[in-house]
Amino acid sequence: MTAALLRLVVQVVLVASLWRGLYATTGTTAGLTRDQAVTYAVLAVLATRIRALDQYSGRDTVQQHMHFGTIVYWYLRPLPPQRYYALRALGEQLYGFLWASTGYAVCLAVGFVQPPGSAAVAAVFGLSVLLGQWVLYYVMLVIDQLCFWTLRNGAAILILVFAQNLLSGVYAPLWFFPDWFITLSRFLPFQATLSVPLSLYVGRIPVSQAAPQLALQAAWVVALALFTRLLWRRAARRVISQGG
Repeated sequence: MTAALLRLVVQVVLVASLWRGLYATTGTTAGLTRDQAVTYAVLAVLATRIRALDQYSGRDTVQQHMHFGTIVYWYLRPLPPQRYYALRALGEQLYGFLWASTGYAVCLAVGFVQPPGSAAVAAVFGLSVLLGQWVLYYVMLVIDQLCFWTLRNGAAILILVFAQNLLSGVYAPLWFFPDWFITLSRFLPFQATLSVPLSLYVGRIPVSQAAPQLALQAAWVVALALFTRLLWRRAARRVISQGG
């Protein structure tokens, strides 16, 4: 916990210093003021902490269960594997949310993060964050389900983490990228996980235009839920219990 706290503090301070330095000689860039850019960047760091629990050390990743054969117990318990996976992810996200919310309160107090423009903005942002984490849950689930066909998903996770951070706006807001890159990201679910909620928070997307963005997030939730449900059914056919 001490290491996680130290890492989070260092990341927030470095990111805030970087973006303040970038805006030292300009007032507005890509439609963002310095305060908006710093707020966006700090919130992006805090958001990544929601799903930062180290499952590998606890030997509780799907890849490890597939390697050691313990994945069979997911199908022998009274609790269905998809429900167990969902409850485990919910606990992980609630734990990460405590870190993120505590960090948000501290950053708000020291001035690294600006408060939402209004109560409506805060409400829409909260709903968008919920939908965004829901989309991210299904994206991570798809990668874990890949193990039922490949046994290992280490390379896929590395690719996913990079794509998620790049296409969702963790490294930098998407408005700084070329038009073709922004257009490409709209056809992928990553933008719905982080870029949309933070854009609503900093005011890049007005509350009056929030409905289409929320609808798109909800559509990704439904589409990925149906897709992962199909994969769960097919994955169950590939699990074999030998010797008992």
